[in-house]
Amino acid sequence: MKIVGIGSAMPSLVVTNDMLSEFLDTSDEWIVTRTGIKTRRIISTENLVMLATDAANKALEKAGLSPLDIDYIICSNTANNYVTPSLSSIIQGEIKAQAPCIDINGACTGFINGLAIANAFIAAGQYKNILIVAAEEPTRFCNWQERDTCVLFGDGAAAAVVTVGNALKTIHLNTSSYTDVLYYRRKLEPTPFLNNNEQGAPLVMNGRELFKIAVSASIEDVKFVLKEAGLTPDDIDHYLIHQSNKRMVESIRQFLNQPEEKFPMNIDTCGNTASASIPILMDELCRKKVLKKGDTLLLSSFGGGFTSAAAILTWEMED
Repeated sequence: MKIVGIGSAMPSLVVTNDMLSEFLDTSDEWIVTRTGIKTRRIISTENLVMLATDAANKALEKAGLSPLDIDYIICSNTANNYVTPSLSSIIQGEIKAQAPCIDINGACTGFINGLAIANAFIAAGQYKNILIVAAEEPTRFCNWQERDTCVLFGDGAAAAVVTVGNALKTIHLNTSSYTDVLYYRRKLEPTPFLNNNEQGAPLVMNGRELFKIAVSASIEDVKFVLKEAGLTPDDIDHYLIHQSNKRMVESIRQFLNQPEEKFPMNIDTCGNTASASIPILMDELCRKKVLKKGDTLLLSSFGGGFTSAAAILTWEMED
C-alpha cells in the first residue's frame, strides 16, 4: 500500500500553560521542563465528529478522490460520546461515503494498527482505496484538578487515504499486559442479574513506570523494523514518533544516535493527541513540504494496553 492523501483538523481553542496555572498548582516552566508542551488544542465549540469529518475530507481532496471512491473506512478512537453507531459509521454518513466501516481502539498506536489492517485488506485484493481516520479527545478522560495528567493532552483528528502500492516496507505490532494507563468509564446500565456498584473514574497514569516501558518498547520496535527492512538508523530520513512527551522522543533519538532534524516534533503546540498524534504530525510536515517524494519514514507509537507499533514506509506523495 501507499499513502496518497493526508489531512488533519484541530480545535480552535488554544490553551496555554499559563491558562492552566490559573486553576492548577503548576506553571509554564514546570510543564515545559517535564513534557515540552507549551500549548494544546482542546475541543470547546466543536465536537469530535466535526474534526474527524474535516480531516477526512481534506485527505480525500489531497488524494484526488471522492467519498464514493472509498472502499473501506477504519476509525481509530479511544472514547467518544457514541457506543453505537460507531464513530466510523457517523463519519461515513457525514462525508457521504458508501463503504463498510470499523472502529478500532489501539490507544495511541491506533493509526499504525489502522495501516496494518488496511495493508492486509489491500494485499488480499479485497479493497483498493481505504480511509483511515484517527479522532481523539483525550482531554475528556482527565481529572482537571490533577496536574500530572491533564496538562499532557490535546484533542485533534487526522486522516489518511491509502491505496495499492509498494510504499510499506515493514510493520510491527506488539501488546503487553500492563495497566500503567487506566481509564475506567462511567458505569454501564444495570441488569437484574448483576449486583455491584460500578463507578467511573478519570484517567490514571503511572508516569515514571510508563516512561520506561514506552521508551524501551519503542526502541525495540524500531530495532525490529530496521532489521526486517534491512536498513540502518542512518537510512531513515524522518522518524515520526508518537508525540507523548518531548523527553521520551529525545531518549529514543539519543539511543539511535541520530540528529535532531530527523525527529520532527509538534508536541509543543499540540500536546498528546493519542492515536491522532502521528498523522497530525505527518500532515503538518506534508503541508510545510518537509516530506519529499522518496523519503523513508519510520513511524513508532506506544500507549495504553500496553501497546506499541512501528512501521517503515516510503513517502510517495508529490511535494
